[in-house]
Amino acid sequence: MSDEKKGYISTIQLYSTKDGPGIRSTVFFMGCNLKCKWCSNPELLTPDVKYMHFEHKCIHCGACVEIASNHSITFAEKGCRIDRQMCSNLAECAEICPQNAYEKIGFEISSEELVHKLMRDKEFYSVSNGGVTFSGGDSILQGDFIVDVAQRLHAQGIHIALDTAGNLCWEKMKVIVEHVDMVLYDIKAYAGEIHKICTAVDNTLILSNIKHISKMNKDIIIRMIIVPGFNDDMDDVYQRIVFIKSLGPSVKRVDILEYHNLGSGKYARLGIENPIQQIICNNYSLLEKVKKMACELGLNAAILQ
Repeated sequence: MSDEKKGYISTIQLYSTKDGPGIRSTVFFMGCNLKCKWCSNPELLTPDVKYMHFEHKCIHCGACVEIASNHSITFAEKGCRIDRQMCSNLAECAEICPQNAYEKIGFEISSEELVHKLMRDKEFYSVSNGGVTFSGGDSILQGDFIVDVAQRLHAQGIHIALDTAGNLCWEKMKVIVEHVDMVLYDIKAYAGEIHKICTAVDNTLILSNIKHISKMNKDIIIRMIIVPGFNDDMDDVYQRIVFIKSLGPSVKRVDILEYHNLGSGKYARLGIENPIQQIICNNYSLLEKVKKMACELGLNAAILQ
C-alpha cells in the first residue's frame, strides 16, 4: 500500500441512496475543472477553503464588522455585506461569530482518517450491497489521494464508485478507474459547442475517456442531466443516447437527471454570481420522452428527481 496521502474534501454524506447501489457514504471532494452553469455545488469549484454567510442567522452584533480587515465587512439590511477581495481575515471573522452565521467549507484529511470515518458504516454497506462513492467537485483531480483511500477500503471489502465528468488525461484517469468498482459518468452534451457553452470545456477528452472505460470491465451508470434552455436540444439528446448505446454492455443504467435549483442559495452565501439568473421550469414530459428514447434503443433508463 502506498504512503498515506492527504486530500481536501467538504463533506461526507451518509446514507446516500442515489450515488450507486445500496446505502452509501458519498465523499464530496474540493475542486472541479468544469464550470457548469447549473452547478449545484459551487462551493466545490475551487480547492480552497471558503466561508458561506447565512444572513438569517446574523443578529448585527458587529463582532465581524469590528475586526474585518480594510473595513471589508459592513452591515446590510439583512446580514452583512462582505468584500471578499478586501477581507484578508475572514477565517477570524467567522470564528468569533456568536451565532455561527459563517460556515467553513473545505478541510484537509488524511487517507487513514477518511477511511476510519467511512468504516463506521460498514454494516450498512454490507446489508444493502452499498459502499463508498467519490464525488465532488470532481475527485479525479486528487487522483493519488483517492487511489490510496480506495486501496485501503478495498482491503476491507468495500465497494467503491467514482462519480466524475471525466475531464482528465487518460494516463491519469486509467490509474484511478483501475481502483474502483463502478463509474458514474456525466455526459452533459454530445456536440462539443453545446458542451463548451454549458461547461466552458470541450468534451472531446470526456467522450474519449468513457470509451476507454467501457472496455475495462467496470460497471457504468451514465448520468444525463437535462437543463431546459441549455442542453435540451433533442437532436443532441438523441446523439447522446446513441453514443451511450455504442458503449456496450458495461453501461448498466442511464440516469436522466432533473434540473433543480437547490444550489442557488449557495451562490449568494459565497458572494458569487449565479450563472443562471432566470427561473427554469422543468419539462417532465421531456424527461419521459428522453427515457422512452433510451428504452427504445434497449437501454435501462430511469428518471432521477
